[in-house]
Amino acid sequence: MSLRAFFFSVLLVLTGAIVVSAQNPAQANLVMVEEHGCIWCARWNEEVSPIYPKTPEGRAAPLRRIDIHGPRPDDIEFERSFFFTPTFVLVVDGKEASRIEGYPGEDFFWGLLKQMLQRANVDLTE
Repeated sequence: MSLRAFFFSVLLVLTGAIVVSAQNPAQANLVMVEEHGCIWCARWNEEVSPIYPKTPEGRAAPLRRIDIHGPRPDDIEFERSFFFTPTFVLVVDGKEASRIEGYPGEDFFWGLLKQMLQRANVDLTE
């Protein structure tokens, strides 16, 4: 194989890898761990829940809810147990990337969530 043919084949392989990674972006979800009677969960539901799916953050990491006392989903690998509700866990490709324990209020929630998404390289441009 000539040197030119070798470099051309390497270029094709690299181009294919770039196309595959662009077609398969990381799958992200925001898991909300909640429980019945949690006043901070209720406050989040009142202040954030109605607008969450309409935001860039909500589209990039759709919300998934689980009960703190219920079974853990088999398709998610959490780093540790849950002690507080609400707990918001950013899950990327089935693994916990980061979390917010408690609800710090609407203004702080959005800032913290954006930082989590940026650190995990979750694309917010869709």
